[in-house]
Amino acid sequence: MAVDQSPPPIASSSRGRISGKPWKDQKTATVRSNLQPTLKSRSFTDRIEKAKKAKAIKAFQVELREEKQAEIKRRREVTLERRKIADERKRAEELKIQLGARKAARLQRRAGRTKKVAH
Repeated sequence: MAVDQSPPPIASSSRGRISGKPWKDQKTATVRSNLQPTLKSRSFTDRIEKAKKAKAIKAFQVELREEKQAEIKRRREVTLERRKIADERKRAEELKIQLGARKAARLQRRAGRTKKVAH
């Protein structure tokens, strides 16, 4: 009764290893059945092209936005410069009036007329 007890043959599986549990199925690659048919049918190159177009559009939008901001900034600087010039002109005029009053007072003092004596 010497029965030849050779090991069972190795089935072709991942790394030549099989499960000892017959009720367990062999694992396979995931089937992505929850994707939309349009996504499944689209090729990789189509997706890359669409991504490139979207990137180009985004870059163009950023460029337009930057140009708009630069224009707003330029206008603001022009307005501030005009205000600065107007303030400087006003200050110079006030200084001129003040200096005119001082000069007139100085001339009156030289002429001998003061506020104390009414002539």
